[in-house]
Amino acid sequence: MNNILVSLKKFITNKNTVTVIGVIIILGLLYWGYNSTIESQVQPIRIPVATQTIQPRTLITDDMITYIEVPSVSVSSNVLRSSTAIVGKYTDVNTVIPDGSMFYTDVLIEEEELPDSAFSAVKDGERPYNLEVTVASTYGNSIFPGNKIDVYMKAVDENGLVMIGRLLAKVEVLAVKDSSGNNVFEDSSTTRTPATLLFGVPEDVFILLKKTEYLTTRGVELFPVPYGGTAPIEGDLTVDREELVDFIESNTVTFSDSTDDPSEIVPGQPTDENTNVGTE
Repeated sequence: MNNILVSLKKFITNKNTVTVIGVIIILGLLYWGYNSTIESQVQPIRIPVATQTIQPRTLITDDMITYIEVPSVSVSSNVLRSSTAIVGKYTDVNTVIPDGSMFYTDVLIEEEELPDSAFSAVKDGERPYNLEVTVASTYGNSIFPGNKIDVYMKAVDENGLVMIGRLLAKVEVLAVKDSSGNNVFEDSSTTRTPATLLFGVPEDVFILLKKTEYLTTRGVELFPVPYGGTAPIEGDLTVDREELVDFIESNTVTFSDSTDDPSEIVPGQPTDENTNVGTE
């Protein structure tokens, strides 16, 4: 018995034995750690995904979400993992969430955070103006944001003659909207009818355009024409900008010098204002 104990003691205290045992323990720890890491990464977790393609500015509802299991390693830190953080939010402007896609923190916003990118594109010193249009006047809905247009005007003069002329030149379209204010080309899943073209103009031109809205009894109409094109309708007279401005001013009156309230512009006698339109 004593010989066995002595032999065991020598074996344990032998340097080579200690080295071998240490190596075995280290390898065991490495193997355990590696397996634990792999298992934690491939361990499936449940995450919410879209059940349909979700267009920009869309309110997220319960029926747009389902859950799937995926390896945790495939889920980045900006992926939302609970429907409670998704339902009630809106998709951001120019953001489409594909069917089956995860929901990310940087594509969802609150309703009050929804921007109108068109209005933000209006230059300093300009005011946004909505020109009423139809499918026909937009050439079959073929005028897009970013296009350049001329704004033509038709009116009936004091002699009953129809005059046509270009009032504004090379105006950039910032948005095409339907009657509900939705961007016509924003949602690829629906067909929307154009109702207005949004663009920015200087203050004096804005007032001039607002004045034309009160001259329906004089047959005044504004319509877009692709930049550099010709008017699709003919009149008895072709006139220049100055004549159009004179016609507008001679048939309206402004009760106030303030430009903050264009509602004070009404049909009436000539004004003393000298409103000029933009030139190329």
